[in-house]
Amino acid sequence: MVTTDPTAHVPDLAAVRNSMRTIKETTGYKVFKYANGAFLALVCVVTLYPFVNLVAKAFSSEGAIAAGQVNLIPRGFNITTFAAVMSDDMFWINYRNTVVYTVVATVIAMAMTTTFAYALAKKHLKGRSFFVGIAVFTMFFSGGLIPNYLLINSLGFKNSIWAIVIPNAISVFNLLIMKSFFENFPPDLEEAASIDGLSTYGVFARIVLPLSKAVLATMVLFYAVSFWNSWFAAFLYMDKAELYPVTIYLRNLLAAATSMEDMGTDNVQIASNVQAVTMVLTVLPIICVYPFIQRYFVSGVMLGSVKG
Repeated sequence: MVTTDPTAHVPDLAAVRNSMRTIKETTGYKVFKYANGAFLALVCVVTLYPFVNLVAKAFSSEGAIAAGQVNLIPRGFNITTFAAVMSDDMFWINYRNTVVYTVVATVIAMAMTTTFAYALAKKHLKGRSFFVGIAVFTMFFSGGLIPNYLLINSLGFKNSIWAIVIPNAISVFNLLIMKSFFENFPPDLEEAASIDGLSTYGVFARIVLPLSKAVLATMVLFYAVSFWNSWFAAFLYMDKAELYPVTIYLRNLLAAATSMEDMGTDNVQIASNVQAVTMVLTVLPIICVYPFIQRYFVSGVMLGSVKG
């Protein structure tokens, strides 16, 4: 009687792992790996250097800045400027405006972008190519600065949050990424949900959006950073200081520093210290939020850019 061992043809996993470890890398691959690593490290250094230098200046004394001693490490540790800027009521009023503008604008932008992209992703939508063409057209052509100003003024949006929110409610770049993502969404899930009695809006809210967290988080990051850093719309459509975002506050500091160049080096260096402090306080919220969204960033963009 012949017996067969059922495990005779099962590969030894330990042996497979050992053989994988013994595979030698080619010389070309090693060169590429180290060169790529060195290049990326250089890019990181070049990217981080200005910000680290800015932080160092924010915590340095005016004398150290004037002497050119501040590079990557603070000299003459100083937090007096932080106290001075944070004691300015207008800074906090503008800071609050920035938070409100960013939150409201991002919510509206996400609502409009997701619904528009979901509709454009449906190939049976009548006039689909026309709407896509109109959206793409706006990426390359606009009405111009003066017509936009006249339009905002005639709509009564001047000196209001809507002057910032409405004109930038949809980014065509974000729209196309999200449209591509929705086009790759499994149609079987939507069909099953429809059979169970969900309407189009129910399928979108209860099936599509919960399964699109990666691309949604990426779009939220894109919009939030864009609105947080925006200043030109407020500069153009608002003429009341209490309505300005904090970026206008920072812009005014930069303008004041420029006007002080003829007044002496000490004044310029003091202004430089104030600028550094204000910049650090301005970008701090985005830096704190980014690590929580960063893990969705790459996957969200890739999911929305690769056709299935």
